[in-house]
Amino acid sequence: MDGAGEDGADEGTAMGEGDRSDADLVLLGRFELRAGGERVALPRGSQRLLAFLAIRDGAAVDRHATAEQLWPESRPQRAAANLRQALWQVRRATDRPVVETPVDRLHLAAALPVDFCRTLEAAHRVVGPTGRPESGAGLVGELAQDLLPDWAEDWLVPERQRWEQVRLHALEAIARHLISAGAHLAALEAAFTAITIDPVRESAHRTVIAAHLAQGNGGSALRHYQHYRALLHRELGVLPSHHMTRLVASQPTL
Repeated sequence: MDGAGEDGADEGTAMGEGDRSDADLVLLGRFELRAGGERVALPRGSQRLLAFLAIRDGAAVDRHATAEQLWPESRPQRAAANLRQALWQVRRATDRPVVETPVDRLHLAAALPVDFCRTLEAAHRVVGPTGRPESGAGLVGELAQDLLPDWAEDWLVPERQRWEQVRLHALEAIARHLISAGAHLAALEAAFTAITIDPVRESAHRTVIAAHLAQGNGGSALRHYQHYRALLHRELGVLPSHHMTRLVASQPTL
């Protein structure tokens, strides 16, 4: 098989013909293809192919474009051979339908759930005009996960940027709803998760301050404001917005 041996297989369990259990694909925090509760061993080229198709959420992509994106330093013939090898490795590893291959096109099988796509859709529901933030509290742990954090693929850069913005907005929306519901600790956890993703994001810090104030903890709110003010000056040489300063200064207990 042309291109064999390009990537070594990771540790895991290859699925046999007798196992017909459902499969799912994990992209948040790590790469993992599971079938029947077991991890499916795949070489890195096949992992990249599945991830590349998965982040397109079922959309079909051109074979040649896929090969060029995944193996940009290879000649077209070699890139095409690597793609064929990656597909063959997927088919060999599991009998579950994973990739569908209409003429000159590729797409992930519709029956294969992807955690990234599922969480992205849920985040959009939370921040949408008819969103239901009350349903988002359980999302915080998933929203905290980076998209394939250990991968250095150029085609992942815009997807990571999109994911960062979606999850930041979702976390803040969830935190604001939790404040309104009086669930202040959960609100703080959601807001601090957003800060972990983007440490200088003012709207996330304002949400922390709002949670402290809603609890009547004016001192904690002031202390967090001072910490953020020092961080912003140190990292960017700027001050918090007037809106944030007024939020703290307007409190009679401060």
